[in-house]
Amino acid sequence: MKAGRSLLRDLRGLGQTRAPATIAPAVLERLGLTEAYAAVETAIGRVWVVFKGDTVRALRRAASAAAFEAAFRREFGRPVRAAEALPAPLAAGLRQALAGGDARGVRFDLGGLSPFEQAVLRKALEVPAGQVRTYAWVAREIGRPAAVRAVGSALGRNPIPLLIPCHRIVRSDNRISDYIFGPDVKRALLAGEGVDPAGLERLASSGVRYVGSDTTKIYCFPTCRAARRITERHRVPFRSERHATGAGYRPCRLCRPAVAS
Repeated sequence: MKAGRSLLRDLRGLGQTRAPATIAPAVLERLGLTEAYAAVETAIGRVWVVFKGDTVRALRRAASAAAFEAAFRREFGRPVRAAEALPAPLAAGLRQALAGGDARGVRFDLGGLSPFEQAVLRKALEVPAGQVRTYAWVAREIGRPAAVRAVGSALGRNPIPLLIPCHRIVRSDNRISDYIFGPDVKRALLAGEGVDPAGLERLASSGVRYVGSDTTKIYCFPTCRAARRITERHRVPFRSERHATGAGYRPCRLCRPAVAS
């Protein structure tokens, strides 16, 4: 009986004990119920990945964890806490995505964006590594052909660059355009995937937007895998869709430079 009364007294005393302030956020993060972030090394250096459970919610660069937290709060309007590391399954998925250039197997949360912005980013996700498409292509593909400028704005607000590859979207003349991490990083990312940024700029300077094959009578974006198979003697440059169709060429079904008639 004496031991029981002592135990009861000890249990009642726990009501006056407060858990450390760090315990609740840590438990919620482990359960996937709150946002946290961790550092990830990539081809462009260290980035900070915000996640909730097994879902990526943001990715940004910053000089330090403190700088990232401050910038994240300014941009997204909410705080985020540091985690020791990414959950193992998410870390494995990110490594595979960053190495292979295809992040469609990684879960994203784009819930804070408008339906238009989500459509733009999901379309960018379809562009294969080592290829580029244009803002106008994205606008047409999502059924908003007149919204080219709005497409550029949506890509500029991409919460998850690198994984959602907005670096693969260029201007209609094939020139390398702005990027959330800067145009030099965009060129480096494209070069790392096998694109020749200087070659694209040369095509732009000469007014070439598409290339065709005089054997198949099909024209493509210059970086399309079908275009890369065209030998130099059979390569035909085109300034526009009208130029290509006027010469009797039809658009490639892989890269879809225009709506097939």
